[in-house]
Amino acid sequence: MIHLQDISVRYRLIRERRSTFQSHLINYFKGKRMETETLWALKNISIDVPEGESLGIIGHNGAGKSTLLKVVSGVIKPVEGSVQVKGQIAPLIELSAGFDPELTGRENIYLNASILGFSRKEIDNKFDRIVEFSELQEFVDSPLKNYSSGMISRLGFSIATEVDPDILIIDEVLSVGDVSFKRKSMERILEFRKKGITIFFVSHNMDEIMTICSKVLWLDHGSKKMTGEPEAVISAYESYHMLPR
Repeated sequence: MIHLQDISVRYRLIRERRSTFQSHLINYFKGKRMETETLWALKNISIDVPEGESLGIIGHNGAGKSTLLKVVSGVIKPVEGSVQVKGQIAPLIELSAGFDPELTGRENIYLNASILGFSRKEIDNKFDRIVEFSELQEFVDSPLKNYSSGMISRLGFSIATEVDPDILIIDEVLSVGDVSFKRKSMERILEFRKKGITIFFVSHNMDEIMTICSKVLWLDHGSKKMTGEPEAVISAYESYHMLPR
């Protein structure tokens, strides 16, 4: 289903700040360039994920987890290595992407769902289910700019999970919303797993990783630290970082 071979992703970071555009121009014409440094967000990552596997990805902030998901989703192209992905992807990475704050929740459902590839008729058929799952019935005709970030994430999750994908990409989406909605979202993800859908799941919550994932990849500063059974990898990760269970 997914084959990544020696994937590397590089960013160039500016090390100095210039206070004004004028100072930037002056330094440019003087031939003084901004100092940059290279950050390897991912370095030589190779993984194979067969159909139906649920892969958990753990690591500290900045370890490369979200970057890896964006590579698999096709959002980022690696500077080195090859990516082979077979199947339709539903990325739950930035749940607020594709929304217009000036439009109502109703209008944004049609806008966002159309971006995901739904036809007008398909959206009509799914509309009530999306609204019911999001629990935003009384706000659906209010402008999105009046929604909280949690409400927007709930709406984004409800739309994205109406897709019938081959691969589900999930980045910390269970970290928003109230306890009841988190539980309902977890149940929906587990339904996808029962259907045999391949899942990439990023979370700092090890209980969620244990519940959802059949295998775990531990990233550390962009490199693969360990991969294997969830209990073994999580135990090693927590011991390394001295985290209590």
